[in-house]
Amino acid sequence: MYTKELQADLLARQMDALRQRRSGEPDGVDAGWIAKAFGSMIAHAVVEPGEKLAPIRTVAAELGVSTSTVTEAWSILRGHGLIATDRRRGTTVQPPRSHGRSRYWRVPIEPGTLELDLSTGTPDPALLPPLEPILAGISAEVDVTSYLEPAIVPELEGELRARWPYEPPALMVVDGANDALDRVVRSLVRLGDRVVVEDPSYPLLLDQLEGAGADVIGVPLDGDGPMLDALAAALGDGSGTGPRALFLQTGANNPTGISLSPERAAAMVELLRPHETMVVEDHYPGLTGPRAEVTLGTALPDRVVRIHSFSKTHGPDLRIAALAGPAELVEEIERRRQLGPGWTSRLLQRVLLEMLRRPEVDEGVVRAAEIYQDRRRGLSRALGDLGLDVVDGAGLNLWVPVANEHRATVSLAANRIGVAPGEPFRVDDGRHHIRVTSARIDGSMEAVAAAIGTAAATPAA
Repeated sequence: MYTKELQADLLARQMDALRQRRSGEPDGVDAGWIAKAFGSMIAHAVVEPGEKLAPIRTVAAELGVSTSTVTEAWSILRGHGLIATDRRRGTTVQPPRSHGRSRYWRVPIEPGTLELDLSTGTPDPALLPPLEPILAGISAEVDVTSYLEPAIVPELEGELRARWPYEPPALMVVDGANDALDRVVRSLVRLGDRVVVEDPSYPLLLDQLEGAGADVIGVPLDGDGPMLDALAAALGDGSGTGPRALFLQTGANNPTGISLSPERAAAMVELLRPHETMVVEDHYPGLTGPRAEVTLGTALPDRVVRIHSFSKTHGPDLRIAALAGPAELVEEIERRRQLGPGWTSRLLQRVLLEMLRRPEVDEGVVRAAEIYQDRRRGLSRALGDLGLDVVDGAGLNLWVPVANEHRATVSLAANRIGVAPGEPFRVDDGRHHIRVTSARIDGSMEAVAAAIGTAAATPAA
């Protein structure tokens, strides 16, 4: 509990630090400068976790700005997770975020610890294309000695463009879907930006957005995709620019398996037209079978960034995804990438090119999608017979409602079955679920469903 003397001392220390940071600065102090100043003070422990920030009026008077400018700075700091405000305690500094507490790292189970691990969200290795004939088909004269070749193999770019559901303004290759999302978030999302996501959504994306300091707004899903009323509320009335970006999984949402329907996509386009919101589509071509790909890019090509990942259909270790979008944004991502890895291995690009050129690989991807769908439907039916309402969908996973997800995951682990808890996938939805990777169940669905059914009904202790 703060005494008046301690409060006065903390206030004096904060104002003194603020004066030092302003020394030599130009007269124009805005919300961004104030947020950076206090962010630096927090980072260097001048202001420590749990400590109250100076009142808004005090900071405004010290800097000669309006209280609304300081309020905006506080909003930026809040969006970055550096401070929190409540009516009784005021505005206090928050403990630093820990990578160990991130959503993504709360999902996996240590490999090899369970007899049946349905927590992974990964494909069945037996259904991936065999690599031996692919590697044998690659020319031994492939040049791996140059730094100066184009970042994307021209023949691969042509193949990717031919498979794209619309004419992409610009296209590049990166190291998988996670790398693509990270690069898009870093280039597109700024501290304090409002960003809309599906709820539930992919934990790693949520970590990336929270790490960027975004104000994340979750939109619930029904069987056709994001619910329109909730999306309209998240976008606002059209009087402003709206959220910075909308992130979508257009086919087989992870974790629910819901795919965006053409009708819902068309309605979303009309909601988005009055806004400047960018749309980022994350997609796995072929994962849901030969159905036509649904995209908002046909109607909004200059506002859509689309990611095609081949890890779940052609092999996780390929580490390749294609990223297409507005030329200015793709060029910015490419320039930033030159400061790091520069390009994706052209040898791996040629492996993917060889796969895409072979009809037998495409046929194998279609067969795998059919098998995944059969497994998903089989487990869904078995769970339905036990009274569990599992949403219809496609892909590798099921989103199973449970009475208490912690108890359910522990109960299943006791039976040597691993599943992922639902909490890391959720934004605002408080209902308990577990994610079950049905793609890897090659056996009796009834026995697995029985164990899940028992665990799902286990209430909190």
